[in-house]
Amino acid sequence: MIHLLRRPIRIRWRMFALTAAFSFVAYMQRTSLSVAAEQIMPRLHISQMQMGLVLWAFTVTYTLFQIPAGLFGQRCGARRTYFWVGLVGFVATMVIPLVPVVLSGFAVLLALVLAQGVLGISQAPVFPVFAGVVESWFPSRRWALASGLQTSGTLIGAAVTPPLIVLLTGSFGWQEALVIYAFPSLALAILWAWYARDLPHEHSAVTKEELAELDEGALESVAPLTIRRLAQIVSGRNVLLLAFSYMCMNYVFYLLTTWSFLYLIQERHFSVLESGMLASLPPIGATVGAALGGVLADRLARRLGIWRGYRLVPLVALPMVGVLLVAVIHVASPYLAAAALTGAFAAVEVTEATYWAATMHVARTDTMAATGVLNTGGNLGGVVGIPIVAYLSSSGSWNAAFLTGAVFAIVAAAAWLVMVSPDSHPSADVHCAQFPEAIP
Repeated sequence: MIHLLRRPIRIRWRMFALTAAFSFVAYMQRTSLSVAAEQIMPRLHISQMQMGLVLWAFTVTYTLFQIPAGLFGQRCGARRTYFWVGLVGFVATMVIPLVPVVLSGFAVLLALVLAQGVLGISQAPVFPVFAGVVESWFPSRRWALASGLQTSGTLIGAAVTPPLIVLLTGSFGWQEALVIYAFPSLALAILWAWYARDLPHEHSAVTKEELAELDEGALESVAPLTIRRLAQIVSGRNVLLLAFSYMCMNYVFYLLTTWSFLYLIQERHFSVLESGMLASLPPIGATVGAALGGVLADRLARRLGIWRGYRLVPLVALPMVGVLLVAVIHVASPYLAAAALTGAFAAVEVTEATYWAATMHVARTDTMAATGVLNTGGNLGGVVGIPIVAYLSSSGSWNAAFLTGAVFAIVAAAAWLVMVSPDSHPSADVHCAQFPEAIP
């Protein structure tokens, strides 16, 4: 025990902390405007529909630039890419509170749309490049754990933003609050540029012992990504199936994150205060589920092999999500319905790390490009799901809305069954390496 306490922290975990901080700050930035919208709209004479357009601009550019962002990160390296993520994110966030000072009328709306679009572009590399950092810096037996912990940190960022923005806007005003929210991105970019390196052997503090813990061949030089290799990544059977399954899973994710609050008010007849308190439970369950999912996936992979272990997680968790969503609409007690929502969200996020770790095993050194494809699918789940659920819920068809979520969860699980297993097909595009003995 004393030996473990004295053992120095691996540099890879410091790299992880910095990349996870980028994810945390990114979610703070993207959430802050929607929380402050109640004060912004009357002050700038913007309608709710126009504010919806401003927020939609982020979603569109963020989704469209996932693959280009992954390619950019793979070509330029994580160090330069994350620096530009932080710097451009800072500028885009600062534009919003400064716009009313220099512009008026329609120009204000146009500037807000452009600023949110640029913010979406700046944040597009965050998750694909994170996956690339994990692939380079961590032994493969830790990939799912790192992905799960990062997702948990991201969910915490999404959870703490609303009360912080409310507190800051109440104390200083919405413009000052958004200015305060912009500066962590700049500070993080400067810190990252000073400390981070693209590869472990480039960092002076990384020991030979830490390098020896990486997978065999991890330190070999990689040829630049070619158009032919990119085409193979984008058209790979398992990459496409992972992206499709991730899209279906994220349909459920967006259903739960976007509509749980209104469901509890409109269908279960809770007060706004009660709904606010109960609606905070599903994100808490999701945060715990994401971390546990990473641990579970790595342990199953060590015992059963990478492919069997990873696949078992969504094959169990996603059907469970479907059952819980059906339970939401059939249980008589509104509190049991809230509990079912919490369980469903936790089960959804249990699978998150598996998607990213499996894609990393598929692509290896081309992880950034491949996870750009994966996250494009994931964001399409929101693009498809939000208008469907909006239509159903606006007509009072909440039962149908949750049933669509159950169907998408089952389809997401089924997609894992038709992926090519390397255990039975040697030419499959998934590496089936075995995990080494436990490494901290």
